[in-house]
Amino acid sequence: MDLPTLTMGQYSLVFNVFSLTLATFLAATIFFWMQRGRVAPEYRTALTITGLVTFIAAYHYLQILFDWKAAFTLVDGAYVSSGTPFNDAYRYVDWLLTVPLLLIELLLVMRLSRGETVSKGWLLGGLAALMVLLGYPGEISDDPGTRWLWWSLSMIPFLIILYQLFIGLGDAIARQPESARGLVSMARYLTIAAWLFYPVVFIFPMIGLDGAGAETAVQVGYSIADIVAKAVFGLLIYTIAVRKSDAEAGQAA
Repeated sequence: MDLPTLTMGQYSLVFNVFSLTLATFLAATIFFWMQRGRVAPEYRTALTITGLVTFIAAYHYLQILFDWKAAFTLVDGAYVSSGTPFNDAYRYVDWLLTVPLLLIELLLVMRLSRGETVSKGWLLGGLAALMVLLGYPGEISDDPGTRWLWWSLSMIPFLIILYQLFIGLGDAIARQPESARGLVSMARYLTIAAWLFYPVVFIFPMIGLDGAGAETAVQVGYSIADIVAKAVFGLLIYTIAVRKSDAEAGQAA
């Protein structure tokens, strides 16, 4: 995709949001891994994966930050394309790795049976990967028709994931300890709310925003969605693990 000319304010806003997102993920990774000893052994894998998600995201945001800087040059008070393309693939590689792991985090902290965890993990993880793969051809296209086509196709696995979160996991959530049941249900809603933001951001260039405005809105929107879907969701997973660890320790005492 051709890069539009950005004002100094637009360029700086995106750059600063990237920097904030990178710092958030680095801090979250350190926190999650340092807190593994706070939860029972059964939940440490979930917390390890939570930190892995934010670590992978931090690495890719570092690359995105460098790429954004290299893609523009300042000319007469405006940022114009330097001729170096901005690599949208960094986001999609990140999502291809982290989005399935986000769902696995939730399954692990729910502590389902091994068989149910494996079956749901493969189903939800596979659907999440397919959703990301289907979105990429539209992301790198300048043609609105092409973007709408791949957006529509990527929404199919997305809707199946929503169905599984609400219907497929309903009984499993009902079996959670009372102290954590509300938080597990909240994690499900947070996942859906954060993920709904991605397809909305995707269509910004198709609903009348100019090139510079659309580019700024897309980059800022995706970054905010990533923080909520990974760091904030991770904090919720951590809280669930702590609640369940304390409840199970109390029952054993």
